Amino acid sequence: MIQNIPLERVLFLDIETVPQAGSWNELSETDQYLWDKKTRFQRKDDVSAEEFYDRAGIMAEFGKIICITIGMVEKNETLKIKSFSGHDEKKMLQEFGEIFNSPRLYNVILCAHNGKEFDFPWIARRYLINGILPPAPFQMFGKKPWEVPHIDTMELWKFGDYKSFVSLELLAHVFGIPTPKDDIDGSMVSSIYYIEKDLQRIVDYCEKDVLTLANIFRRMRQEDLLKRNINLD
Repeated sequence: MIQNIPLERVLFLDIETVPQAGSWNELSETDQYLWDKKTRFQRKDDVSAEEFYDRAGIMAEFGKIICITIGMVEKNETLKIKSFSGHDEKKMLQEFGEIFNSPRLYNVILCAHNGKEFDFPWIARRYLINGILPPAPFQMFGKKPWEVPHIDTMELWKFGDYKSFVSLELLAHVFGIPTPKDDIDGSMVSSIYYIEKDLQRIVDYCEKDVLTLANIFRRMRQEDLLKRNINLD
């Protein structure tokens, strides 16, 4: 039962991603060819590879991470939050990876919404692409499913119903948690990053998602909502 999981061991996590380039014309011919080939069967017949490029932010081979936000619960029922963000993805990933050298994060349990399908593999893939070994919690090769210390709130909500998809926003609504989508949503991140050049707005959005994620997990455990505190040491 999830009530038996030590809450102080859970690292709540969310990432924000964008296409590697701000526009189709900035891509090399090779990248354009491979994107066309990769997405050929995902696009409708009347949608070109160029028109479909705004979806590149959901594929680790063609996107990049611009923000990782984490949160951990303190004894006083406060969620302490820390964000890693920037235009230099490799530097950001290196800084994020350093937190796992802390004794406090020994045997940490990762938690994200749709994390097993998106956040966790995305992070691991981008580490490898940047020539860095992924931190230990993201290395799953050779492990049995029950040996992987990952929690996915979407998976918890499915109760074995693998046809079902539920958004973080919808779960927040049904649990009576203030919505994290009060400013932007995921579809706007790329334009805010490349056109408005407002990275801080994206960081704020990611931090709200982590607080919402932690509170959804709390509600699933029949526990009260958490307060937010920035700067996790």
